[in-house]
Amino acid sequence: MAMVSDAEKPETAKRGKYATLLDPALWAYIDRVNAWYPPEMDLPVDKQRAVYDAMCRAFHTGTPAGVEASDSAVAAGDHAIPIRRYQLAGKAPQAMVVYYHGGGFVLGGLDSHDDICAEICAGTGFTVLSADYRLAPEHLHPAAFDDALTVFEWAADTEGLPIVLCGESAGGNLAAAVAHAARRHPRHAIGQVLIYPELGGPELGGKESAGSYVEHAEAPLLTLSDIEFYRQVRSGKARSPDDPTFSPLRDSDFSGLPPTVVVTAQCDPLSSDGEAYRDRILAAGGRAWWYEEPRLVHSFLRARKTVPRAGEAFTRIVAAIATLGKGGWL
Repeated sequence: MAMVSDAEKPETAKRGKYATLLDPALWAYIDRVNAWYPPEMDLPVDKQRAVYDAMCRAFHTGTPAGVEASDSAVAAGDHAIPIRRYQLAGKAPQAMVVYYHGGGFVLGGLDSHDDICAEICAGTGFTVLSADYRLAPEHLHPAAFDDALTVFEWAADTEGLPIVLCGESAGGNLAAAVAHAARRHPRHAIGQVLIYPELGGPELGGKESAGSYVEHAEAPLLTLSDIEFYRQVRSGKARSPDDPTFSPLRDSDFSGLPPTVVVTAQCDPLSSDGEAYRDRILAAGGRAWWYEEPRLVHSFLRARKTVPRAGEAFTRIVAAIATLGKGGWL
């Protein structure tokens, strides 16, 4: 009997259990991402960044009316950290969102998540400050964390607005790490919203591996091996598993953290990180909520305009930011 290659298999067979679990509109988004940034792509980092940036431009949905953006930088010792500020014209903001973009600590910047930040600004009326932290492998951990903390401290010391920390994927890791490190800052964050964050859950392949790390190890757009690859690139393979600035879930103290909302995707190996993080905050006497968005995958924010489920999830995320920024509870 002749062997059938993967390329010759019916599309539903190649998609496995996700063929019917995910909506056709979401598959159209996944296929579009993979056409730009194939899972098997093996290019030098600079070329990967060029492809990723081009993909982000193709997905950019424009800037909502009334949102104004301006670029500047925060001084940080021997370098400057680029930032982009979004403000709604004619509206006095009640709070500021400090936003950290995704991209595995390797990809992305101010432009890659520009429209997402602009829409958060439009939806909340808050100022949004996007931080362009240093990337690996040129800058290993703790460079990204140091930049993320520096931007928060600068905003807290100079802006005079309550701050909500927010980030997605790698940026969710940074937002959480900053919340932990700055919890006793005189003007600590009043809330954090983490979107499918990588929080340093089970060491991959270890005895602790469970939940989504097993159930969705081969999910579309992010696999278990992808997570380990990005962790190794960020750390230079020399990470300490108990460093909370690298893995917030490895902190020994979850007290004193701001009210926290974690939003994950069901079909994402990282989803269990959100559940575990919520549980540890609650166990320490804090306030935390975890929402697992059904039948969605990692990076669904970029599908918010074309996939109804993703659009509804994004609306809930913006509402959570607005509530926390006004000092409310969910």
